[in-house]
Amino acid sequence: MLKGAYTAIVTPFNKGGSVDYGKLSELIEIQIAAGISGIVPVGTTGESPTLDYDEHNKVIDVAVKTCKKRVQVIAGTGSNSTAEALEITKHAMQAGADATLQVTPYYNKPNQEGLYRHFSTIADLGLPVVLYNVPGRTAREISVETIARLSKHPKVVAVKESGGSVEKVSHILRACNITVISGDDPLTLPMMAVGASGVISVASNVIPAQVVQMVQHALKGEWSKAREMHHKYFGFFCDIFIDTNPLPIKAAMVMLGMIEEEYRLPLCPMSDDLKKKLRDCMVAAGIIK
Repeated sequence: MLKGAYTAIVTPFNKGGSVDYGKLSELIEIQIAAGISGIVPVGTTGESPTLDYDEHNKVIDVAVKTCKKRVQVIAGTGSNSTAEALEITKHAMQAGADATLQVTPYYNKPNQEGLYRHFSTIADLGLPVVLYNVPGRTAREISVETIARLSKHPKVVAVKESGGSVEKVSHILRACNITVISGDDPLTLPMMAVGASGVISVASNVIPAQVVQMVQHALKGEWSKAREMHHKYFGFFCDIFIDTNPLPIKAAMVMLGMIEEEYRLPLCPMSDDLKKKLRDCMVAAGIIK
C-alpha cells in the first residue's frame, strides 16, 4: 500500500499565529506537482502538539480536500491517550484520509502489552494504521516483537521507523511481513538498501522532486544514481535537524519565500548562527543561491 516518497507537511501560520489554511493548500499542490506519493499532515513536522482539536481536524480536512485522491493522505492522529486517538482517527476516516499515522504514546511510557492494545484498538476502527516509532521523542520504543505481533492485524499496514537504526529495519523485515518506511531523511537510502519501501520526509517540504527522484532510483534498483543524489543532499538531510524539528525546515522554507516564519510557543526561531549554517548548506547543495 505504501511505497515512494511522502511529505511530512509543515503547518504554515499567519503572522499572529493562526493557521494559514490557504497556504497549506498551496504547499500541498507544490508537492503533488513534484510527484510525491502522499502527504502526511499534523505529524511532528506539522506541529501537532500546539494545534487545538478544531485546527487539527481542519488541517486534515484541507489536506484531503486539496489532494482529491490524487495522492494519499496519511493523517497524523496519534495521542498518548487511546480514547483521544480514537476520536481524532474517527474524524480522519470521515474526512476521507487513506491511512493514519499513529505515534507511540509519549510521556506515560506504556509497556509493550499496552502498546499492542493501544494500536490494536485504533486499528479496529478500520482505517489502515502506520505505526510511528520515534523513541527520541516518545521515550518508548515499539519493539520488533510488538511490531511483528501487530503486523498480524489486517489494518496495521506499515511502520515509520525513526529510531535511527538501519539494523532495526532488518530485524523488523526478518520478523514479519510489514512495510517499513524511513522516518529519517539521512537514512532513507541505507534503509531502502535493506528493504524499506520509501520515506516520510521532512526534506521534501523544500526539495520534493529531488527526494522523489532519489527514492524512485532506489525502488528501481538504480543504486548508483540513488547514491549520487543521497550524497548531494546528505548535508541538507542532516542540517534540517540541527535544531528541533520543524524549526530548521521552516527556516529553509522562509529563506525560499515559501512561508512566514511563525511558530507557536514553546517553539521559537533558531539562532542566527544556525540559520547561517543551514543557508550555507543549502547553497552548497544548489537549493538556494
